[in-house]
Amino acid sequence: MELLDRVLNDNNLFKAYEQVRKNKGASGVDGMNVDEIAKYMIKHKEEILEQIRSRKYEPSPVKRVFIPKENGDKRGLGIPTVMDRVIQ
Repeated sequence: MELLDRVLNDNNLFKAYEQVRKNKGASGVDGMNVDEIAKYMIKHKEEILEQIRSRKYEPSPVKRVFIPKENGDKRGLGIPTVMDRVIQ
């Protein structure tokens, strides 16, 4: 079995999803939240895996937000999509 196949097995994908779910992060540029991504991944699993295996998967752009700092300035923060967080 190839290393990529081991990484992309159902158990590893579930663990990755659970970790992202536990972190309760914000949605990215696609607006899809953690609850929605589970349904999406089940429906499109084979398509997503084929894109990864064929090296055609491209992460979505990162959502840019600015959070205030104590000194009044703002700090930039990049928020990837939930899908990209699960896959990475």
